[in-house]
Amino acid sequence: MAELYDTKEKKERVILVAVATNDNDDTAESVDELEELTLTAGAEVAAKIIQNRESAHPGTYLGKGKIEEVAALLYSLNADGIICDDELSPAQMKNLSNELDTKVMDRTGLILDIFAKHASTKEGKIQVELAQLRYKSTRLIGMRNYSRLGGGIGTRGPGEKKLEEDRRIIKERITQLNHELKEVKNNREVARAQRMRIAMPIVSIIGYTNAGKSTLMNQLTNAGVLEEDKLFATLDPTTRNLTLESGQQVLFTDTVGFIRKLPHHLVDAFRSTLEEAKYADIILHVVDAANENAYHQMLVVYETLQNLGVTDKTIITAFNKQDADKAQPLKDLKADRTVKISAKTGEGIPQLCQIIEEILSEQKILIEKIIPYAEAGKIQTIRKFGQLLCEEYRDEGIYVKAYLPSQFRF
Repeated sequence: MAELYDTKEKKERVILVAVATNDNDDTAESVDELEELTLTAGAEVAAKIIQNRESAHPGTYLGKGKIEEVAALLYSLNADGIICDDELSPAQMKNLSNELDTKVMDRTGLILDIFAKHASTKEGKIQVELAQLRYKSTRLIGMRNYSRLGGGIGTRGPGEKKLEEDRRIIKERITQLNHELKEVKNNREVARAQRMRIAMPIVSIIGYTNAGKSTLMNQLTNAGVLEEDKLFATLDPTTRNLTLESGQQVLFTDTVGFIRKLPHHLVDAFRSTLEEAKYADIILHVVDAANENAYHQMLVVYETLQNLGVTDKTIITAFNKQDADKAQPLKDLKADRTVKISAKTGEGIPQLCQIIEEILSEQKILIEKIIPYAEAGKIQTIRKFGQLLCEEYRDEGIYVKAYLPSQFRF
């Protein structure tokens, strides 16, 4: 009988390391999140180590004693490498890799790797590759040590093309990607202008990663977006139409999930996507009410919005996952309205839609106008995007009295 061999790819085993400084009291929670990111990337966590220091070591991130401790653990646990909870400088990555003689990754590289795994649209792939190349271009010397083990997490995307071996090639590729991204951005701006021209209200769904945005999008619009209990399960933005009970049509758009220590490479690359929220009539902030760090996650979302210049927007905060045993009673003093929902079961969804309708009604203006019979088709536009109160056929045209979105150009 022929011998059978297990052909499944062996999962990498890594040790997570972090530095807790005097002004950082949430390091443990951040490392727990790093563990989730690591599992999402397809690796196993062998151990977690936190060093208390006034600041990270400028040359090796960890102090000498902790490096020796990590080296011993790498050997005893048969681990394949380490992942640091902060973004390392090129020197830190190179020196730490040399000291430990192992693969070294940081939080930014891990997140970029996950994005490379989940990007599916042309725009998403361009943005991810651009962010990866900018990140790797400053680490070419260290990359030879960093990649000593070959494949595995942190080597998806352009790493497979060996672009990191040649600065000139990377520079040329970045120029090409910037050109392609500019074209995609122009197309996005055209689509955005068309949406604004038809004056259909836009609700932008935002939130911390894994808060349930995709599940909510599917519950509201049957969008068919991937739902998975992993960080960054979906990456590419989705736009779908919903007709509310009053007949009002609304566009829902989602964005990539926010996360603490969101790499600036990603913020820069995904700025055009994230800025969709700037053009929304309503921000729908989805919060995982079952997460013990919900308040910190809410803070991260608001800080990211502020950095993107998204201000003076009407905000509805939906405290999601009310069906979970760990759901907490939460408040959001920055929101205009709040509602408790379960995107999974549908609990609270009618109340959410009612709140959206109420806010849209508040944002409408009253118009009275006579429309020439040659432009009678505009009546259907009013019915579609507004609320027609009165319609009279007169000699000079059709008299209408209606509520329309404030941004409507008639």
